[in-house]
Formats: sequence, structure tokens, C-alpha cells
Amino acid sequence: MRFGIIGTNWITERFIQAAMENDRFTLTAVYSRTAEKGSEFASKYDPRPAVYTDISEMAASPDVDAVYIASPNSFHAEQAILCMKAGKHVLCEKPLASNTAEVQAMVDAARNSNVLLMEGMKSTQMPNFKAVRDHLYKLGRIRRYVASYGQYSSRYDAFLAGTVLNAFNPQFSNGSLMDLGVYCIYPAAVLFGRPESIKSEGILLSSGVDGEGSLLLRYPEMDAVIMHSKISDSYLPAEIQGENGTMVIDKINQPYNVKIHYRDGTIEEITQTQTHESMYYELDEFIDVLEAGKRESEINSHEASIITAEIAEEARRQIGLVYPADQQTADK
Repeated sequence: MRFGIIGTNWITERFIQAAMENDRFTLTAVYSRTAEKGSEFASKYDPRPAVYTDISEMAASPDVDAVYIASPNSFHAEQAILCMKAGKHVLCEKPLASNTAEVQAMVDAARNSNVLLMEGMKSTQMPNFKAVRDHLYKLGRIRRYVASYGQYSSRYDAFLAGTVLNAFNPQFSNGSLMDLGVYCIYPAAVLFGRPESIKSEGILLSSGVDGEGSLLLRYPEMDAVIMHSKISDSYLPAEIQGENGTMVIDKINQPYNVKIHYRDGTIEEITQTQTHESMYYELDEFIDVLEAGKRESEINSHEASIITAEIAEEARRQIGLVYPADQQTADK
């Protein structure tokens, strides 16, 4: 599978590093806004990929089968739709887009062009999320899902010093909810679907994005409690609480260890061995889906992406977090 890359940043380098563990991946093209930066990035790899400063030209290349997008969130929809209309399959970093309308437009473009669109949520493709899914029935009736992802951002120090970097700039549809909170929301969407109601609280920073927040999702027989922050750290594991026992997941954003604590006091270790870098598994799923002749992942599905976008958008509405992309979408 010959890949073009949009975005020349640390997450892209981490993706390529993981992808190169898979012999079905080949890097053939890199897009950057400047030829100089693109060439510098491309020079790290052998064979050296072609460098483009025009996305349309890369999307038209016969040497590119699929595109991995890791640009700022606000660019995802436009870039992905352009590539899909050119017949390229798209693996797009989380969050898939700025809002629900953009996500739906991306899904529509994928279906109209008969290409694969998949959100690059790595955690739900990792071996230990499969363990969660395979053993969930052992908990009996599920009553609560609790997930927390708090990681103090080094960019917050710059923010406090008066420099607003991309991570805290609403122009790029950023902030705590979209950067970290979606790691907690997406697994809930995959496992439990669309909630009946959403309650949200958050702290808005002076730039207009959220620094931290909490969500309460109500389902027919359970609730989901979600906490996220870029201005403080959290060391809490995630839990799925059932009437027969509780599943404890060390990190919801990167599950490496999973146990079930039963009501009788016994503990079952269900951790699966992980043999590759975390981002390897999303690429592996992406190529597996294509080789099976399908156009949608069963786990990182279009529906999971739409539900996640709906939850994030309603959470933003309740705390007054508005992105320029929201107005741009409304104007179209």
C-alpha cells in the first residue's frame, strides 16, 4: 500500500516509524506547505518519497494509493475530501474533523467515491482493547464507564508566558476535549453507542479553547463519566463497572494492561501481549479492511466517528466553546 503523508510533525514521524514495521506499507509521497520543510522531512527516509507542495497534485499521483492525514484538526475535512474525490483511501488522525457536519461530509465523500475512510484512533485497534471487547460479557449488566485522560501540556507553559501555540488555538479546532477527551469518548461510542443525553462542564482559557473538562453521558441502563485536561495530570485508570465485576484498564488512550476484579474477590488478568508500536495496529486494520474488499472498519467505523463528533459538539455547545470552523461550516 503506497502512502502519501499530509503533515510533517512528530505524530507523523511516530506513525511512519510504526508503519514501517508492516511490510505492506510504503511511503511514496509527502506534502508540506514549503518545499524546504518537505524535503527536510523526506530526506529522513530511504527510499526518499516525492515531495509535494500542492495537495491536489499529490492526490492525483498514480504512485499514491492512500493518504495519512495528520495536519491540524481544522484542515482534516477539506484535505480528506479532496483526496477521496481523487480516489485515494484516507486514514485521518483523530479527531476526524472539527464538528459533526464535517464528519458527515467526509463519510458522504468516502461513500460517493467508494474509498475507505477511517479515523486514526489508535487505542481501539490495540490488542488490549480487543481484550476489553472480548471479555466485556463477563461483567454482566454494565452500569458505568469511567475514563480519564489528563496530561499537562508543555505548550501550556508557553501559553502562560503569552505565546498561543496550535494546541491552544481555536483557529485549529484544538483544546483539551478535541486533543485528549476524544480518547475517552471514542471507546464509549464503540462499546455503547449513542448516549441518550450529555452533560458537560469545562474551563475555557483566554484564547477561547478549553483547558480541561468533564462529561456525563446517560445511557438506558448505565452512565459514562469522562474527564480530560491539558492543564493538569491524571493517573487514574479507566473502569467498566458491571454487576458481576469491574474491568480495570490502565490507560484508556493506550491500553497495555487489563484486569477484571470480580465481586468474589478474584482477579482475572486478560492482558494481551503487544508486539508492535501502538500506531501499528490502526494501519494494520486499515490495510486489512482494504484487502478484504471493504470500505469501512467494523471497530473504527463511520458510526463511531459520527457519534464521537456529536458528543464533542454538544459538550462544546454547553460550555460555550466555538471554533471558526463551526461558522465556516454553517455558511456553506
